Amino acid sequence: MLANNLLLMPSLTQLPWANWCVSACTKLCMAMRWVKVPLVPGLVVAVLSLLAEHCWADGGGPNLAERVIWAVNAGGEAHTDMHGIHFKKDPLEGKLGKASDYGVRLPILRSSPEDQVLYQTERYNEDTFGYEVPIREEGDYILVMKYAEVYFAQSQQKVFDVRLNDHVVVKDLDIFERVGHSTAHDEIVPFSIRRGKLSVQGEVSTFNGKLTVEFVKGYYDNPKVCALYVMKGTLDDVPKLQPHPGLEKHEELEEEEEEETEVGEEGGKKSTSTAPKYKVQSGPRTPNPYAADNSSLMFPILVAFGVFIPTLFCLCRL
Repeated sequence: MLANNLLLMPSLTQLPWANWCVSACTKLCMAMRWVKVPLVPGLVVAVLSLLAEHCWADGGGPNLAERVIWAVNAGGEAHTDMHGIHFKKDPLEGKLGKASDYGVRLPILRSSPEDQVLYQTERYNEDTFGYEVPIREEGDYILVMKYAEVYFAQSQQKVFDVRLNDHVVVKDLDIFERVGHSTAHDEIVPFSIRRGKLSVQGEVSTFNGKLTVEFVKGYYDNPKVCALYVMKGTLDDVPKLQPHPGLEKHEELEEEEEEETEVGEEGGKKSTSTAPKYKVQSGPRTPNPYAADNSSLMFPILVAFGVFIPTLFCLCRL
């Protein structure tokens, strides 16, 4: 009887070692029946809990690809990345916005070679556009949006916002200012759905079963996205991009500034540093037309002054 009930428990039978767990419990029940030992319900629950925890601890939970409920390669074809996530072909193809593969000619830093296509293609629009993601189950979710600036070579050229069901979750996104040129950048937004409510970044709204991800037109050029996906889980479950030397240096500089501020506060002095924030640069620097050497222009002026002053002195003595 107990063995038959075990087979009806989806939470247990979906585990990789479910067959082993059920088999072990069945043999245990048969042995106890032979020795006429009454089966205590509490003991059964404890055994099942231990077995379930053991299975999950050994990696029995769903892998990353199984947690992803929706994924799209914006402006590109279907692709399965190194983590097993299957990105579908862009459903907006021929319907809204424009697809671009301009970045295919460029290698993308911080991304594995086999997955660079997720950052090389993109969809942009001259106005606000977005995608709808159906979500039927409650729980904790993560929205991951992939970007790379493959066209502009300086900041303040493409700046836009991202909305999640009318909640602004990314404000003034300037990809070049964040990571530089032809460099992978992921924007990660955690949110949760419970009792018909969407909670994101401290804001709550009614949820009707559809998650709308919008890329909002700003003052600088057009909004875009290279790829995006929604998965169940927490921030710790999201794969990290390869390290960026410039970003690591930026983080080290911020840590040093924080330490200096703490030391200043302990000594009763406030930090008065007004140094500009460190910016990550990737790719060749743009020459500064105002940084030319003007020393050659000053030489004739100095010679003129050198001749004029003695002449004036002599004239005054006459």
